[in-house]
Amino acid sequence: MPSGSVLIVEDESIILLDIESSLREARFEVIAIYKGIDAIAVFDRDPEGIAALVADIRLGDGPTGWDVARHLRGTNPTLPVIYMSGDGADDWPSLGVPNSLMIAKPFVMPQIITGLATLLNQQGVEQHSG
Repeated sequence: MPSGSVLIVEDESIILLDIESSLREARFEVIAIYKGIDAIAVFDRDPEGIAALVADIRLGDGPTGWDVARHLRGTNPTLPVIYMSGDGADDWPSLGVPNSLMIAKPFVMPQIITGLATLLNQQGVEQHSG
């Protein structure tokens, strides 16, 4: 498993709890946040402690999932990012960060877990081959 936590930012509590519990069952450390601004604050306090981001695109007031990912990638350019959206997938090519994944809602939890594992494995290969 990665060293560090998976930061989840999702404004719908039922979805957030579902993702959080599924990732914990898959042996990931998790930090679950409701608002983009809070996710940025958690990351800024300990950038090295965050191994990946799973973000809904629409987060109510404040920064969007796109904004959160760009902020985190500004500090950690290889941070694995998974976006989740019910309706924003069409914007992913223009607004999403490179080397990220888009998972459309509704989804099943194995999609998130597999996506995270894939991105984290790719990141490990890139770090070791550089």
